[in-house]
Amino acid sequence: MAQIQVTKASGKQEPFDESKLRRSLKNAGASDLIIDSITHSIKDLLVEGITTRKIYREAFRQLRAESHRVAGRYKLKEAILELGPTGFPFERFVAEILNRVGYKTEVGVKVQGDCVTHEIDVIAVKDDHYYMVECKFHNKKENSCNVQVPLYIQSRFLDVKNNWTRQPGHAGKEHSGYVVTNTRFTQDALDYGECIGLNLLSWDYPKDNGLKDVIGRLNLHPVTCLSTLTKVDKEQLTDKGIVLTVQLYENRSVLEEIGIDKRKANRVIKEARAICNSHSSNS
Repeated sequence: MAQIQVTKASGKQEPFDESKLRRSLKNAGASDLIIDSITHSIKDLLVEGITTRKIYREAFRQLRAESHRVAGRYKLKEAILELGPTGFPFERFVAEILNRVGYKTEVGVKVQGDCVTHEIDVIAVKDDHYYMVECKFHNKKENSCNVQVPLYIQSRFLDVKNNWTRQPGHAGKEHSGYVVTNTRFTQDALDYGECIGLNLLSWDYPKDNGLKDVIGRLNLHPVTCLSTLTKVDKEQLTDKGIVLTVQLYENRSVLEEIGIDKRKANRVIKEARAICNSHSSNS
């Protein structure tokens, strides 16, 4: 029997891969019983040319009926896309993740290079290591960063590094460039970054240590994962610099500041805690 072809966001078609669906559900924390149930339901839904978007939406709908925690984790890629349309919330998101692992960060900093002044998305400092981090946010997951991106960032980094290394107190300190994207790099971009020593972080690169892996390991999910918040709620929170779910129960008053009543705030906090706690029971 011929395999059903599914249509990706890019328009490219490929055979439906049941193992990929099962893996994504398992990575989100779904039980074997739920995985079997959703997979069976999706297979009944399959028709030639069905979009991966439709498959995702149906799987998410069924997950949400079973567990807000698992559903929130399952929609991670979509949730990061929701941090747009501008790239600034994504820059804040990257900076907050770095803060949580011990870096001191600044966002949107103007830095003098040898030749010109640069506005750097994130500067991260830890011990004797300085990172110049550039964030490349895409509104569509099929978009990727080609080799022109690391080429451009490397030239900016070298201009800044040349100036930094002459500053008082920088002798012996290590300076590195970093490019972070919420989608993917082309192979040429990866090859160039590896060759030149420029750090690259994308959705699934480096292998087993990509953006999705870091977020999952640290339980630092974006606030846009929460189904108890409306689109307007999320926009108001990111405008205030609240980009992580964990920030909501660390600073609950911010929900009141954007006009959320106590009853809804309780639901939001409950969902936020569940998503942040990989060991919590389904809710």
